[in-house]
Amino acid sequence: MDNAQIADRLDAMAAVLELGEANPYTTRAYRRAVETIRSTAAPVAELVRTGRVRELRGIGPGIEARLRELVETGGIAELAELEEELAPDLVGLGRYLGLSARKSVQIARALGVSTAEELREAAAAGRLRGVRGVGPKTEAQLLEALQREPDDRPRQGLTLNRAWELVGGVAAALDAQVAGDVRRWRDSCERLAVVSVAEDALARFADLPQIVAIVERHERGAVGVTVEGVPVELVVADPDRLGTALLRATGSPDYVADLEPLPDAADEEDVYAALGVPWLPPELRERPFRGEPPALVELGDIRGDLHCHTTWSDGRASVEEMGRSALERGYEYLAICDHTPAVGAVRGLTPDEVRRQGEEIAAANEALAPFRVLRGIECDILPDGRLDLPDDVLAELDWVQASVHGGQRMPERELTKRVEHALRNPSVRCLSHPKGRMIGRRPENALDLDRIFEVALEEDVALEVNGLPNRLDLSGDHVREALRAGVPIVCSTDAHSQLGLANMALSVVTARRGWAAAANVLNTRPLAELLG
Repeated sequence: MDNAQIADRLDAMAAVLELGEANPYTTRAYRRAVETIRSTAAPVAELVRTGRVRELRGIGPGIEARLRELVETGGIAELAELEEELAPDLVGLGRYLGLSARKSVQIARALGVSTAEELREAAAAGRLRGVRGVGPKTEAQLLEALQREPDDRPRQGLTLNRAWELVGGVAAALDAQVAGDVRRWRDSCERLAVVSVAEDALARFADLPQIVAIVERHERGAVGVTVEGVPVELVVADPDRLGTALLRATGSPDYVADLEPLPDAADEEDVYAALGVPWLPPELRERPFRGEPPALVELGDIRGDLHCHTTWSDGRASVEEMGRSALERGYEYLAICDHTPAVGAVRGLTPDEVRRQGEEIAAANEALAPFRVLRGIECDILPDGRLDLPDDVLAELDWVQASVHGGQRMPERELTKRVEHALRNPSVRCLSHPKGRMIGRRPENALDLDRIFEVALEEDVALEVNGLPNRLDLSGDHVREALRAGVPIVCSTDAHSQLGLANMALSVVTARRGWAAAANVLNTRPLAELLG
């Protein structure tokens, strides 16, 4: 049993615990363990057998026992019992149709059904109206939702990291290729799709642990849903039409429509060649475009990460631990940018603490040379535009990021003036997560980016592409606007742990969606040039 299979079973355990309204801390512990296992290079099954699995972060005695049972028997008895009791396929279908998990189980028990297909049959037979709490309006809504085509249903997007985890797992299990929004690296993914040429792909798809119910099935594909009600589309293609199917399942509707009719070909390159159009990286397939694409920045172009946190504020690793992890990733430098006191929600560094941290950074540099840990700060911008540390302290640092945390909802004119004032401080090198968005949780703030671009150019300040999966800020569209204005960007992770440094990949693909080349990204430069 490989790491992906183990993670899938633990993820299923977390899902049914959530359905059973278990302690939320328990559910979160399982999900953290899933993330750890998916990101672990060592074979977890072997760590279980040798008694070393608790060396992994987030694996306690309870989860270790589950892992041992899974590795030794191939299953988890409690998971099987909970799946039978809670009927995840009904819950998944219900959530897909807009019902809560509790309501789905309530309806299923009232009707005496135990599968999604039985629920469909009961609804078609008019039995829903006999269920307590389901009136004519709710019944009509459910019947209409059951009959609606998948593409017509409103979908709630998944953050890019969650979407990749789900779709990547499905693709790996089916020997398929990732398509849809995930392959275009959209920050919020709604169309989750894979393309396969395997003759038995439809049968294997229905048996996947991630897929609890099939809501649509046809000769060349199917739509399944997860226990959370998230739809995943399978496209089955003939081998000699794989390239055509992959292109069609990857690009946005507008992009694909502009290229239609697509010729049949076994790979995408041949489809583009037959169209007489240069091959286009998936990240750029949002709008019609037939020209020559630019040479986009690559992950391998990045020489260092300019935004991470340590135990001095809200990080989970020391300065040296973060530096060593960055060195192992092949970087030349890493900027430690812990918070300042005004951030409020977490600990922030006072001037004295900034200087004491500088001593720890100096010691780390001795241990890691020639790798360089930079003295940096993520300095809050106060409501009046002043920075949260004295100028003399900021002047001592190698890298200063200015950030807005409190007061995100200020009117545009006030917020823009506040940020503009901060960017004119001579120590500021970069504006962190400029639009302050949290994907799916709150909208972008009202910052006037056009004005900020003007000030950034005047003051030689870069704008960040923050790699936290729920931020990805600047977005791809805003990156393109910044580059058109001539403003450089920085690809950073805002990592709060050693594992968080891996989010550089998300920052880079977001920059690529904004058509960024390596020359547009400051941290593709050698350290002397960056600080010069």
